Amino acid sequence: MSGMRRLIPTGEAARPVAFTEAPPPVPAPDEALVKVEAFAPNRGETFLLEHPEPGLLPGKDIAGLVVQAAADGSGPALGTRVAGHPAQGGWAEYAAVPTHSLAPLPDGVDSVRAAALPLAGITALRLLRTAGSLAGTRVLLTGASGGVGHYVTELAVAAGAELTAVTATPERGARLQELGAQVVHEVAAAHGPFDVVLESTGGPDLPAAVARTRPGGLVVWFGQASRTPATLDFFALLGGPERVTLRHFHYAGAPYGPDLSTLVRLVEQGRLHPEIGRTADWADTSGTLVDLRERRIRGKAVLLTGGTR
Repeated sequence: MSGMRRLIPTGEAARPVAFTEAPPPVPAPDEALVKVEAFAPNRGETFLLEHPEPGLLPGKDIAGLVVQAAADGSGPALGTRVAGHPAQGGWAEYAAVPTHSLAPLPDGVDSVRAAALPLAGITALRLLRTAGSLAGTRVLLTGASGGVGHYVTELAVAAGAELTAVTATPERGARLQELGAQVVHEVAAAHGPFDVVLESTGGPDLPAAVARTRPGGLVVWFGQASRTPATLDFFALLGGPERVTLRHFHYAGAPYGPDLSTLVRLVEQGRLHPEIGRTADWADTSGTLVDLRERRIRGKAVLLTGGTR
């Protein structure tokens, strides 16, 4: 294997990435080499591309075929179709992925849907575990129209939650409504109190969401999509709900394979439906990244490198 194509940052807002030729990665003993068939960028990755660190190789969500099994004998065998969540380097023809971050794919789950699962799906699963049992609870979800929001909505409603989703426009909330959510377009329009708030936008939405939490309720702060810091007023809180717990959340922490396997199983069983707002050839990656950054894509975007099943 003499070389491959990969996407690297350019530092340009209108064209965030460009192709380059590179040697294939050399897997560590506990890594498998995967021929990438599809990958899914995340909006957070678009922010990293604005001022890329030297040596940044973007790409955390992939699906493809194991072409070299791990030397230590762990993980999927040669020829296994997989979903993977490498630390970086997934926007390429080949990626080295730790075996603890791979999940085999059954024939019924194609690479497009599989690539849309890792970061957003794992975040959703871990968020809901943090929230605890949801049967009969009232849940408020902000920033709900992205990949995480669609997974959280489907899983939470299936678990028995009464979920209110906040989206910028009716169009972005249409699918969430089909999944069983009540949709509003600003936090102020959400009728509380809520037992659990899952807040991902920051700025003025965080204090507004806290104010709609029941006494003793839980607020899980898992993002700042508005890119605006939030300000909480201690005295304003005294006039609102008492004893609210505010928990900072970040999804990261290997191993990812078990959660990926759960997500794959739910998709295979028809209990989880990745919301994919765009599928395109990876030649269109830059344009897709810009549209993702500017919130012009609902749910996930998936780019194809060729040979996708």
